[in-house]
Amino acid sequence: MTGFASRDERAAFIAGLPKAELHLHIEGSLEPEMMFALAQRGNVKLAFDSVEAIRAAYEFANLQDFLDIYYQGMAVLLTEQDFFDLTAAYLTRAAADAVRHVEIFFDPQGHTARGVPMANVIGGIARALAEAEERGVTSRLILCFLRHLSEDDAQATLDAALPFLPLIHGVGLDSSEVGHPPEKFARVFARARDLGLKIVAHAGEEGPPDYVWQALDVLKVDRIDHGNRALEDAALVSRIVTDGLTLTVCPLSNLKLCVVDDLTRHPLRRMLQAGLKATVNSDDPAYFGGYVNANFLAVADALDLTREEIVTLARNSFTGSFLPLAQQAAHLAAIEAYAAGH
Repeated sequence: MTGFASRDERAAFIAGLPKAELHLHIEGSLEPEMMFALAQRGNVKLAFDSVEAIRAAYEFANLQDFLDIYYQGMAVLLTEQDFFDLTAAYLTRAAADAVRHVEIFFDPQGHTARGVPMANVIGGIARALAEAEERGVTSRLILCFLRHLSEDDAQATLDAALPFLPLIHGVGLDSSEVGHPPEKFARVFARARDLGLKIVAHAGEEGPPDYVWQALDVLKVDRIDHGNRALEDAALVSRIVTDGLTLTVCPLSNLKLCVVDDLTRHPLRRMLQAGLKATVNSDDPAYFGGYVNANFLAVADALDLTREEIVTLARNSFTGSFLPLAQQAAHLAAIEAYAAGH
């Protein structure tokens, strides 16, 4: 256990280590207890009769199994207050994990298709982010397009988001990956880039390395979400390293969705050894069994990560963020001070 006397010592080090979270779907932080409470508040009929029944349904064989229940869970999110409560609950947990900065995904098409106004969605999320900022947790908000829907639908969603553009920092691409390549969304991402928005995309989780190439060359991403399968292509790894792009890796998600069958075989260390700027994130923590520190600890235990590897992952989370360089530098200094004192 390089650099640590025991697992408890490593866990304590991770617990207080300053970090950012760059891959978090706010709808995926909907805990069963809140889902049940919001269903009662909004008079929404669920397919489950108890919190326990919801938890029992959180067993997935693949990404699509998860998405099926994920979209069901969204049905309880109706009012601005619902979105505020959801986001505030996540931010409280993130702060407890020593997360100092978050870059949050949201899926407006999953809500507007149900008749929920865009203003309710963005208004509630943004209000919670603003309150957290007053407590020292900074944030960026990233609007994701659902890739199983059409590009025309994505364009209409971007149209609907234009009045809220000052609150949105970037756009992303999520949902069912296989069969929905990044190039399907070339025009809407070009438009978003022209609007000054940052570009990210899920690529190489279940989809092939070619999808990562498309994210780079067609969408011109500023960051890659997941990216596991990039390791299958040495030229692709070299390209990502040369471009200095960050990968937002989600260990417990990868395990829960059977992207890896055992965390001891997770590619995180190989990513670092290849020079990739990997980070650790929770993805959809209510569904996948843990927030960011749980992900750090699970993968650190499974791979026996060293103190320096853990610190590198934390550094990468800030240098891979969309914070200004001066703010990144302040966070990096805080990491160095923490590491020196522990």
